[in-house]
Amino acid sequence: MSDVITLSNVSITHPGASAPTLRSVNLVVEEGDLTLVVGRTGTGKSTLLGALNGIVPHFTGGRLDGTVTVAGRDTRTHRPRELADVVGVVGQNPVAGFVTDTVEDEIAYGMEQLGISPSVMRKRVEETLDLMGIADLRRRALLSLSGGQQQRVAIAAVLAAQPRILVLDEPTSALDPTAAQDVLASISTLVHDVGLTVVLAEHRLERVMHAADAVWWLPGDGSVVAGPPEEVLAHADVVPPLAALSRTMKWPTVPLSVREARRRVGPHLDLPHAPQPCEAMTWHGSGDDVLRLDKVGVSYGKVRAVDTMTATLERGTITCLMGRNGSGKSSLMWAIQGATKSSGKVLVNHHGSWSDPRKVDAATARQMVSLVPQSASDLLYLPTVAEECAQADKESNVPDGTTGAILSRLGVELPEDRNPRDMSEGQRLALVLAIQLSSRPDILLLDEPTRGLDYAMKTELTRIVRDIASGVTGEPAAVLLATHDVEFAAATTDRTIVMATGHVVADGSTRSLCTSSPGFSPQIAKVFHPADVMTIADVERLVGTPIGARR
Repeated sequence: MSDVITLSNVSITHPGASAPTLRSVNLVVEEGDLTLVVGRTGTGKSTLLGALNGIVPHFTGGRLDGTVTVAGRDTRTHRPRELADVVGVVGQNPVAGFVTDTVEDEIAYGMEQLGISPSVMRKRVEETLDLMGIADLRRRALLSLSGGQQQRVAIAAVLAAQPRILVLDEPTSALDPTAAQDVLASISTLVHDVGLTVVLAEHRLERVMHAADAVWWLPGDGSVVAGPPEEVLAHADVVPPLAALSRTMKWPTVPLSVREARRRVGPHLDLPHAPQPCEAMTWHGSGDDVLRLDKVGVSYGKVRAVDTMTATLERGTITCLMGRNGSGKSSLMWAIQGATKSSGKVLVNHHGSWSDPRKVDAATARQMVSLVPQSASDLLYLPTVAEECAQADKESNVPDGTTGAILSRLGVELPEDRNPRDMSEGQRLALVLAIQLSSRPDILLLDEPTRGLDYAMKTELTRIVRDIASGVTGEPAAVLLATHDVEFAAATTDRTIVMATGHVVADGSTRSLCTSSPGFSPQIAKVFHPADVMTIADVERLVGTPIGARR
């Protein structure tokens, strides 16, 4: 096979930067390969992807040294519009890239810009709808689709132009496990059955590394380490669950799938079995309730997003909300916070008395419930960290320096003069958490808190959330987080509530639910099923060393 992408001695320096983000990089991609780009946040993954279609440096500015050749075209002399017929790019947020209202129109739009004739467009629209399995959505409004459907439409809109190369940046970051699997299955079909070349950046490596032909690892020093996935991931500083298992077991290479890991581990019939599925349906709380929901409902027109939900949360516990996109998780959180009109009873035990946060003044409501939305940076609007912290102190009516002190207790040190927009996702999330905690809320709600975070950041977030629940930052609080990240949930939460079509379908300990559900099990649980093993800590405690000698 021929090389369809070649980077020769490439260095990229952003405007105003004192050192290059990428330095003397030499890489190739063979036609029909799926290349996975991995690295910690801020190491230059998006810069590298942007160089593949000329966005870097034609739109971003800065300096490009060396040569990037894509399908025989030099990106230095070909601007992005001159590469659009050979390179298609799908960003992290598909909705941000939509320019029309319906699925069919969106797929046709890109071809219109390339001047493709109407008769050819009609044929390609039909072919692409079938290829991505979305023919039944052709006349649907884009904003009415689930996250997984929107992602497939975004890919379809690019594919209709029939590029030779598809570049994707975090295509599954906001998707539930089933939707993510659907999108990645579509991408895998394009690689194996259509011969498309794919370059894909992803933080959730457990979802895609089994399909990769090669991995590019960006250590953060400007270099790129390229090689087979099983070898590169054995040494990379991004450590998906199976890589962590490999290091614990002292295997020389990383198993790329649960099946391969199970074969290496072998049977462990002597290990304790996980609780049976029937035991996952009941949560036995401590009785120290801080939140009581009684027949809470949320409706949007004829759509019943949350349907008569009844539940309690205890102080000092961390509860996870799981379920497919559109199951009602975010709507429930907004109802608890009081920002969405809802029916039923929402009661919070605030300073010993039960009150409804929907019926009190804004300052009191903030002390009862604080919500960190999916895009935490939406709550940041001032030019420096210091000003954000000072404003939070003022709004929460607490002494000056309170928010900054909480930030320090969270274990995150940020320069006071730093602009929040110049910080990483993890740093912005930590700042927003400190701002929300300044009011000492009884309940903290987190909606998809791991979106855009690498593995090290998620480990740090686990520590922070546990400290919040236990009272390190003030009084113990109840933490409720909605997430599709089963690995994070397994490591962080005590209890899991699974929702579907606005109803609770399971409510039990995270251990019992995550070891008994094929859809919501972390990879380590799948490897050791049916044993009661869910995390790497369990492996270290229960399995011991004999397996480490196995290959």
